[in-house]
Amino acid sequence: MKTIHKTYRFALIPNQEQQILLSKHFGCVRWAYNHFLNERKEQYELRKKSDNYYAQAKTLTEIKK
Repeated sequence: MKTIHKTYRFALIPNQEQQILLSKHFGCVRWAYNHFLNERKEQYELRKKSDNYYAQAKTLTEIKK
């Protein structure tokens, strides 16, 4: 029996306040991604080993505080 997958497409049209919130949110996400990616690259260049997800998640929790 074949499985049929359906997709749906939605258009999001945020108002001005929502656009500001989305911009802030994605700005923070972009900063965190780039920060930890850079950290992993530097660690790998120095030691040929980098932190795993759990070590970086702990660091992120500390940064949030």
